Amino acid sequence: MSTAPRVKRLRKQKPVVNARPLLLAAVLLTVGVGLGWFLLRGPKTGTETAVGSTTPFKPNAQPNFEATITNADPAPAPPPEGMVYIPGGEFSMGSLDPTVMEMSCGGDEPMADARPLHRVYVNAFFMDATEVTNEEYERFVKATGYVTVAERKPTREEFPDAPEENLVAGSVVFAPSAKAVPLDNHYQWWGYVPGADWRHPSGPQSDLKGKEKSPVVHIAYEDAASYAAWAGKRLPTEAEFEFAARGGLTGKPYSWGDELKPGGKWQANIYQGKFPVRGGDTGEDGFKGVAPVGQFRPNGYGLFDVGGNVWEWTSDWYRADYYSTLARQGGVARNPLGPSSSLDPSEPDQPKRVQRGGSFLCTDEYCTRYMVGTRGKGEVRSASNHLGFRCVKSSKGS
Repeated sequence: MSTAPRVKRLRKQKPVVNARPLLLAAVLLTVGVGLGWFLLRGPKTGTETAVGSTTPFKPNAQPNFEATITNADPAPAPPPEGMVYIPGGEFSMGSLDPTVMEMSCGGDEPMADARPLHRVYVNAFFMDATEVTNEEYERFVKATGYVTVAERKPTREEFPDAPEENLVAGSVVFAPSAKAVPLDNHYQWWGYVPGADWRHPSGPQSDLKGKEKSPVVHIAYEDAASYAAWAGKRLPTEAEFEFAARGGLTGKPYSWGDELKPGGKWQANIYQGKFPVRGGDTGEDGFKGVAPVGQFRPNGYGLFDVGGNVWEWTSDWYRADYYSTLARQGGVARNPLGPSSSLDPSEPDQPKRVQRGGSFLCTDEYCTRYMVGTRGKGEVRSASNHLGFRCVKSSKGS
């Protein structure tokens, strides 16, 4: 799952669940991946354009994965502190239909927006080894005075029809149900909490004590982009994120390989147990809720938590048909930047960007978007307590 969509508009109703959008009204909460059916999204118009080879004679679509070809060039310089070198190369991007795969944890959603598989090339770059942590984000805030979207009171200009009492700063927080519930209505386990933000991840009574090394959450797209600019970095493209998350492997369902639990050991912070029941997460992977970064084995490129823990923003606008667009262009798409605007058919008025990686709330009962080739989406000004980010930096000479 990923995060929630921001707002369709505040109605005269009690705030329900959906990040700012949800925030003041019963907004539709969509958590990226997984929830992501409902929570993830994120876009807006921009200057980005789809970049791909224009070879017209061979459609760029594949029935299965072709070998990853990793660039052999060494890193041009030592990686910046906290980052690892991603050599770049050519790979098959996307995911097969998990509902027809012979896997122990394939999920029940076909994830059609992650197909067709198509060939992509990305240049070399550096990437944060972990998600940005609370202590790192705090340094940014102290240096700049930045105020996140979740901390800002929604304006009358933004929500002209909302009652004044609904115009309260806050964000979306997972609210487990008292008993088992049908998994067809995410409002049953998400709620808009006034006062929830990156400093107060569960609400105004919570704080960051002991969570300095945990991923910063309740981060809207502009909050992540602002940090990246301050740090002299940027957010990854969707293609860069997937290439990096695959760690040099070809077509594996997980960033660590073929099995969800190789040798009986969990490889990521996801949800085990009955979802979304209070106390349902058994914590078999060692954690209930967000985990400090770097608690599981890194992938082949030295990246931690590219599956599970918290959803992560990418710079691409979300379109369900974007992979088909690249496939029709033919050849190999080189350093694709995503579509020039966003369109989620289920919520066409909500600008969304792609989110990747899944979170601690992803479960085989409901959301398996910790699978490496799958996609999430999130409304750009929405946030939740399972949405964060990491940054990249272009490699000189790439």
